[in-house]
Amino acid sequence: MKLTARIAGAAGISLIAVAALAHGGATGIVMERMDGMSAMAKVMKALAPMMQGTAAYDAATVRSGAAQIADHAGEAMTAKFPEDTSGGASEAKPEIWQDWEDFAGLARQLEVFAEGLEAAADNGVGGMPAQGNMMGNSTMMGGQGMMASGGMMGGQAPMMTAEQLGQMPADMAFAMVSQSCTACHSRFRAEDK
Repeated sequence: MKLTARIAGAAGISLIAVAALAHGGATGIVMERMDGMSAMAKVMKALAPMMQGTAAYDAATVRSGAAQIADHAGEAMTAKFPEDTSGGASEAKPEIWQDWEDFAGLARQLEVFAEGLEAAADNGVGGMPAQGNMMGNSTMMGGQGMMASGGMMGGQAPMMTAEQLGQMPADMAFAMVSQSCTACHSRFRAEDK
């Protein structure tokens, strides 16, 4: 539970920072994608206290928030990154287009994780499962499961389905959504200008 709370807290802080950035001069598709990222950050900020146990848990709010994230992820996200839309007000690194498969994989993964969180909303918070089998016989932070090569960091489709994720406690699914955001931002988002 403490690990999940720390992950959720870190996600909330990093996503609040994203939302706080001005869209200074952004227009068109760049503004649209910044607005989408801000909407997802707002959801993560609202859900984080529930996942940390510092606010009352509300399954309907989790379900609705997860659906909003899923709506902005996957193809909806990649469609907002046509070539030659970096620079200026954009925070997108050129690596997005150089490593398009990895970027698109992380966008798809975020969609699946958000759909999994939506399905897990009625499970409440409960921390990490007793065994690591949900993560491919590993832990979230190491080993050869979902978070290692071929999983989240590899940018490929997740090894788990939204239905499988829906069997987890909601805070664990939320942590996976958060880690997906962090993985993408660390590779493909420029630091504050």
